[in-house]
Amino acid sequence: MIKELRIRDFAIIDELDITFRDGLIIFTGETGAGKSIIIDAVDTLLGGRADSNFIRVGSAFASVEGVFNIPEKCKEAIYQILEKEEFLDSSDTLTLTREIRLNGRNIARVNGFSANASLLRQLGEYLVDVHGQSEHLSLLRVNQHIELLDRFASSDPKSELPDQLKQYQRIYKRLETVEEELKKMRESESEAARQTDMLNFQINEIETAHLQLDEEDKLIEERNRLANSEDLARYIQSALQALDESALESPAATDLVGQATEFITDLVRLDNSQLHLVEQIQMIFESLSELSMNLRAYSDGVEFNPQRLDQVEERLALIQSLKRKYGNSIGEILIYLEEAKTRLENITHTTENIQNLEIEKEELRQQLGSLGLMISDLRKEATKELEAQIESELDALHMSGAGFRANFTLKETPEGILLPDGKCVAYYFTGLEQIEFLIAPNPGEGFKPLAKIASGGETSRLMLALKNVLAHADHIPSLIFDEIDQGIGGRVGAIVGQKLKQLSNEHQVVCITHLPQLAAFGNQHFHVEKHVDRGRTTTQIKELTEQDRIMELANMLGEISEGTLRSAHELLQSVEKLSKSN
Repeated sequence: MIKELRIRDFAIIDELDITFRDGLIIFTGETGAGKSIIIDAVDTLLGGRADSNFIRVGSAFASVEGVFNIPEKCKEAIYQILEKEEFLDSSDTLTLTREIRLNGRNIARVNGFSANASLLRQLGEYLVDVHGQSEHLSLLRVNQHIELLDRFASSDPKSELPDQLKQYQRIYKRLETVEEELKKMRESESEAARQTDMLNFQINEIETAHLQLDEEDKLIEERNRLANSEDLARYIQSALQALDESALESPAATDLVGQATEFITDLVRLDNSQLHLVEQIQMIFESLSELSMNLRAYSDGVEFNPQRLDQVEERLALIQSLKRKYGNSIGEILIYLEEAKTRLENITHTTENIQNLEIEKEELRQQLGSLGLMISDLRKEATKELEAQIESELDALHMSGAGFRANFTLKETPEGILLPDGKCVAYYFTGLEQIEFLIAPNPGEGFKPLAKIASGGETSRLMLALKNVLAHADHIPSLIFDEIDQGIGGRVGAIVGQKLKQLSNEHQVVCITHLPQLAAFGNQHFHVEKHVDRGRTTTQIKELTEQDRIMELANMLGEISEGTLRSAHELLQSVEKLSKSN
């Protein structure tokens, strides 16, 4: 709902700040006072045409700002829009701003962030219906008629439509998924032969190599030994000579340690406290012996083998070649091998998968057809009640003879769903049919789309009838009616006021009127008047107290007198009594 509206330098308005409450909000005032200009300002705020002619003479720009409570029923849709634009905050209110500048540059803001007029229009569709500016009237958006009908039908707790529609939409989404998978498979099928040859080659190349995970490191070690075998053999021989091959000029290390062992043994015979020295020298001797043994064992594995070196080099070159193609390590190459086998298996089974998906697709289409027909029957049943209720509302609004119909249209197409009668029809997320509301304002004129009926008070009453019946189904929180009393008298005005009051139980309703019988039903009443000061015309607005309202209603009934004041008081009393009885 609208909480606040701030208008600056817009047409003859220099500055207006209006705070709105719930319920039925009435604007009254003389013709030309600026009531409709307020509606124009709201229309501009909601993304309507920003004409520089709206800028007050002598001002550089005009601005309109509105603060809205985000309706619970539309919160998810509005939050999705805001999140997409990165305008979302944690507040439950939404602030829209529109500035019109003389240089032709217009500025739109959402929650203080720069936006464009199309975003204001998009958000406005969830916030306000302005009757008098048809582009903002949700009932004139044909694509929403089917949703309104479904909501109306779903208001009956016995209706099977909600469950059937959920099942239909679940199958519709699955069908979309199946068709997308089929599309991808058919696109890949044309390349299947080329991919099969390539994958077979890759799999064969990797499998033929018989790779082992730790193979490369071992090969590199072996290559190092083979490439340096002569140097290794020389170093081994020198070490062995130093350890245990004695010569007169240079005794071996083991001989020297043996001599040391004898000396230490003699020492211990004289001083038994140094017995641990014998253990130490023996350990050294054993370590040297073990070292010599290990060197000889290692020497047996060191050989000069150019043929084996070539084999190792070739194997490492093969591994490097496979790494360049399939991964940075043998582990990654083996992973690639498994993935290639999986892809080859998928391609091999593509034809089979396509056949299975084609069968599932046909089954889903048949299910959609059956469910779609059931949903159509449920909608047609609900339409009878909807038509009866709206025509009853029109009768109450003194439009007897006016008719309302919900027109069902099936679109034949070769790509559609085959029905039992042999027709092939299009199918949508909402069902098989498209629905449009039609109105016959006068007997004998025939039914016409809502968008093509005449404008003015008659249209407003038609909209009021529709809005009243669809009050639960229509999620838009704020409704604005301009010229709704055009061409009607006081008796009908009272009925219209009663209908607006009833509608305000579900929505915030703003109404501009000249009829006191209608104005008396308001929960909040504003008087709009025009002032001329120093040659400048300005529009001013005042929220009326209870006593002010009596004076205003009396003035609307005629010249203020004891009689009109009494009549105004009686109007308010009768409305209060009527409200209590309801």
